[in-house]
Amino acid sequence: MEAKMTMKKRYLYEALSGYAFALPFIASISIFLIGPLIYAFIISFKEFFLNPEASRWVGFTNYTKLFSDPTVKRALLNTTLYSLGVVPTQLIIALILALIVNSDIKGKTFFRVAYYIPTVTSTVAVSVIFLYLFKADGLVNALLAKFGIQGPTWFNDVRFALPSIMMMAIWSSVGNYMVIFLAGLQDIPSELYEAAEVDGANKFQRFFKITLPMLRPIVFFNLVMSLIGTFQVFDQAYVVSQGTGGPLDATMTVVLNIYRTGFRDFNMGYASAMAFVLFVIILILTLIQRKLFKEETY
Repeated sequence: MEAKMTMKKRYLYEALSGYAFALPFIASISIFLIGPLIYAFIISFKEFFLNPEASRWVGFTNYTKLFSDPTVKRALLNTTLYSLGVVPTQLIIALILALIVNSDIKGKTFFRVAYYIPTVTSTVAVSVIFLYLFKADGLVNALLAKFGIQGPTWFNDVRFALPSIMMMAIWSSVGNYMVIFLAGLQDIPSELYEAAEVDGANKFQRFFKITLPMLRPIVFFNLVMSLIGTFQVFDQAYVVSQGTGGPLDATMTVVLNIYRTGFRDFNMGYASAMAFVLFVIILILTLIQRKLFKEETY
């Protein structure tokens, strides 16, 4: 009997110790994440201009207004086009780079570092660099002039502003996905390749029959993370357009529009509604991808 009581006290002590260690994290996430999320969801149903006392309940007005707001529609279109251009391109390049640095080439450690460095570089710094590279008399147009091509004013041209940001995003983030692909490639048993080679499979057959199927979970993870990142693009569009989303809303993204609505127009209720609609869009797209890849949660 005493032994059972001792065991119960021990389990109770261990449980209380575990909760005590977790308490700082639980408190911080409740105060700085869960609490603000709940409050933002509440004010999304209000006309809220920074003064809680002057706010008033408007129900679903903020949400219904989104469907008739031309700026919201343009921002969503730009963000969708941005995602469609960036996600597949950067994942394909990342996989190719991972295959290269996973091979037996000389200096592969150097190339791994070189490809990854842009990922840890400040987004603002990268944006400033690209502003200089793509300006009217910048390096890109100077190189095009060598071939007799008149380069555009990239970030000030409605046709080229968004594609320019896409190129910037691909260059600065491809290294991150390359490292994840590389980890997946190194986790594939070499025996599979040896057996396939004995059976007469060539490099392309080994890639499509072994590498890609074995990388399926990695591809799914990278695809989801890349899609979330592109739908939350803000830094590059803000720096390039100086916060205006110009020219003519060509670089206006959903998150930039949320920022402008909340911190320039101080319409926090409407901005919160935009943020939760964006959350729903990302959630739906993630669930669709999981269904397509037949990923299961355990």
